[in-house]
Amino acid sequence: MFDLDRFIEECRAALAEGEGGQRPIRELTTRAVRDPGAVLAGLGEPQCGGLNVLHRSPELTVLNVVWAPRMTLMPHNHGMWAVIGVYTGGEDNIFWRRLPDSPAGAVEAAGARSLRAGDCTVLGRDIIHSVTNPLSRLTGAIHVYGGDFFAAGRSEWDAETLSEQPYDLEKARRMFAEANAG
Repeated sequence: MFDLDRFIEECRAALAEGEGGQRPIRELTTRAVRDPGAVLAGLGEPQCGGLNVLHRSPELTVLNVVWAPRMTLMPHNHGMWAVIGVYTGGEDNIFWRRLPDSPAGAVEAAGARSLRAGDCTVLGRDIIHSVTNPLSRLTGAIHVYGGDFFAAGRSEWDAETLSEQPYDLEKARRMFAEANAG
């Protein structure tokens, strides 16, 4: 079974080793989601979409992100590296790049990656991405961030105009609630 306390302690130790911790935390997360059933047994079957805090400190945030069926979250950045390991369902990421000389900080699509149960990926500090759960069921993923996810200065991009604005955590929470309502 997945041991959350041990996972968090191993992530904290990886940060202390230097090199920012990103590579060893990816290895830890990859190892964890390689056995999706063990993670489900350790965290429990997801019941509804949300940003569930498992650990939060200035150096490290660990979330259990559960995407509601067919939910899409607008383009956003994190301002720090992230490691994402899917343990049930799937998430489709579209990667975006800033348009040069755009006064509104607009972006354009620049690539994509689909993740399914057992997959793990790293997002660099400057990555902009949007996420869709393409499935008609809940998707669960462990997200590990190299800092305080909730305190970082971040941006989001309007889904229609693709113009940059400050990240609105309450708006994101409302999007999860609306997606749960169906």
